Amino acid sequence: MTAGGEVTRGASGPARIAVLGGGSWGTALAVLLHGRGHRVAVWEFFEERARAMREARENRAMLPGVKIPGEIAVTSDMAEALAESDIVLLVVPSHVLRDTVSRAAGLMKGGETVVIATKGVEEKTLKRMSEIVEEAGAVPRERIAVLAGPSHAEEVARELPTAVVSASHDERTARYVQEVFSTPMFRVYTNTDVVGVEIGVAVKNVIAIAAGITDGLGFGDNTKGALLTRGLAEITRLGVKMGARQQTFAGLAGIGDLITTCTSRHSRNRFVGEELGKGRKLKDVLDGMVMIAEGVRTTRSVIGLAARYDVEMPISEEVGKILFEDKSPGQAIKDLMLRSPKPEVWW
Repeated sequence: MTAGGEVTRGASGPARIAVLGGGSWGTALAVLLHGRGHRVAVWEFFEERARAMREARENRAMLPGVKIPGEIAVTSDMAEALAESDIVLLVVPSHVLRDTVSRAAGLMKGGETVVIATKGVEEKTLKRMSEIVEEAGAVPRERIAVLAGPSHAEEVARELPTAVVSASHDERTARYVQEVFSTPMFRVYTNTDVVGVEIGVAVKNVIAIAAGITDGLGFGDNTKGALLTRGLAEITRLGVKMGARQQTFAGLAGIGDLITTCTSRHSRNRFVGEELGKGRKLKDVLDGMVMIAEGVRTTRSVIGLAARYDVEMPISEEVGKILFEDKSPGQAIKDLMLRSPKPEVWW
């Protein structure tokens, strides 16, 4: 890509892609991209995990049963993974994104397209993932894209039909990522509303915890339908106040990802909520998990954004009280239901 975002490399042929993050999503995307004909290298922070993945040609800890082709390099040496890359795909947890990008910035040659598959909002700064990449990596925003939507790693790895969004401030970058990632079973749409896409896929994790709580309490479909609808209203209110387009939340990064994460057996955030609804303590739930539930950290950030932008987000606030103030899930539900009556409006 040039500084203006014009496609100059990898647009008509195989791209060289560095996947930073060897978790379930990073592994699934690496396998997908290899199947698309690209040259792929995966960077895994822990050497012992990288070695295990190389030897078994499988990520048994995070994505068991999915073969990692021998042509995919797996390394704990970031410089080796980044060497001669056209695209840097970020798939690390949100709380380590800044450190990862800062480290990668000193190893990148310049000109790479940076694709963010990490969802969340930084807790201390309340910045979105693309803002962190632009700031910590000194990457021009026209070379940054966000890949997001309803896409569980377990299903993408099995080549089940999936649709996601490539969002960038530069439409040419969004289209380039669309071309690189698209397969017959992985359909990629484009969008230029980066704020809306990032807020949609981050805040839905908070609502997914709430959805899990209702499952753990034994509630039914009526409850889930109401929760998703009012949760989408919260997401939309915040996003629009931050400058997003309302229609984005009716798309894949909005209602699409919300439905999937709030209802799926694969959802870590829904699982956390379900266990809390059953009466378990947060620490015990998290200690027993191998993978990270991004919604726990994101809840603090969302509450902070709601205060900063003066947005009413009662579901998110009650989730925060359950997570961090040991409030009873049952009492939280009662408090939500007994709020003062009001018309059904979005903001």
